[in-house]
Amino acid sequence: MAGQHILILVENLSVPFDRRVWQESRALVDAGYRVTVICPMGTKQDREAEASIEGVDILRYPLRPATGGPAGYLREYSLALFHTLRIALRVRRAGPIDVVHACNPPDLLFLIALVLRIGGTRFVFDHHDLVPELFLSRFEGGGTLLYRASMLLERITFACADAVISTNESYRRVAIERGRMDPDKVTVVRSAPDLSRFVPRTPDPALKRGKAYLGAYLGVMGPQDGVDYALRAIAHLRDDLGRTDTHFIFMGAGDAFDDLVALSKELKLDDIVEFTGRVSDEFVQTCLSTADICLSPDPYNPLNDVSTMNKVVEYMAMSRPLVSFELTEARVSAGEAAVYVPANDEAAFGAAIAELLDDPVRRKQMGELGRDRVERELSWDTSRQRLLGFYAELFAARNSAR
Repeated sequence: MAGQHILILVENLSVPFDRRVWQESRALVDAGYRVTVICPMGTKQDREAEASIEGVDILRYPLRPATGGPAGYLREYSLALFHTLRIALRVRRAGPIDVVHACNPPDLLFLIALVLRIGGTRFVFDHHDLVPELFLSRFEGGGTLLYRASMLLERITFACADAVISTNESYRRVAIERGRMDPDKVTVVRSAPDLSRFVPRTPDPALKRGKAYLGAYLGVMGPQDGVDYALRAIAHLRDDLGRTDTHFIFMGAGDAFDDLVALSKELKLDDIVEFTGRVSDEFVQTCLSTADICLSPDPYNPLNDVSTMNKVVEYMAMSRPLVSFELTEARVSAGEAAVYVPANDEAAFGAAIAELLDDPVRRKQMGELGRDRVERELSWDTSRQRLLGFYAELFAARNSAR
């Protein structure tokens, strides 16, 4: 693979903070490819314009996330495209690019691939999000204009792609049916935990803040991630079920973080709910090793139903049982490691927490089932092999066509 240069484009997170992109980049470098990543700078991390980390060259540009609805997205995506194209052309002037590996959102990065294709570069679409469903889920009334535009852009992206990487079977089905892709050109590479990062530690009882039990949430806190549902479920657990024996720790950050802290105060949950912001791997390991139960409160909507939630598999990797709303891909991932409650029913979510807390034998069995499933099928080791197999076939097909 020496000399094969893969240019990875990502717009919605910085690298290496974007865990999936970082895992992919490292896997490709370890396999002998040359990898360059173009991405935005982070707000608190990944601030250098240029970095070389563990063999991955990273080029970053300044970008402010969208606010204020459709106009904000237009501004954000326009600036991102400008900077990405500017840097990509600079990379190409320094040497050939064999593949552009573009990670959405937005479904606009095909434009960069089309410019570079003049020099023979191939285009791989790494399908992270269903952008049309994202707009349907995020904006009241579906963001009609954004939805229609995103459907068109998604179709063009698939039409331009030489091959597609899907994050799960639901996304693969979209690529084949809605994107009209040849099934042989669509490969599933699941977002998956690196088990070297999810290792058990000695539980820390102090994290329970004097309570009998600990509940934990790990992940992004955006408008569609359902942390508000979790907070209202906890309020139901306390106010209607009379449970005051559990402390809850919410690890992570996102666009809705400040609003969620405010909601927690409004619900008078300050004494049993703790927001840590982003934390170290060590803290995550200790917290999840201490937790009696984990929360996956993503509400049902057109996006969440068919998306794989990283936190679900990460909880399973730490042998923790979890509560989830009834979502297609949540059930595919977690199987018997989760309790599922009717979509968006906060009272049922709170009741499920109470039932699990009262059943330590079931919690232990669920945790063991989850860890076993991750080790057998859902770890990054499995996804890594699929990614490398995908690229081996891509380059073999290109070489045989010459």
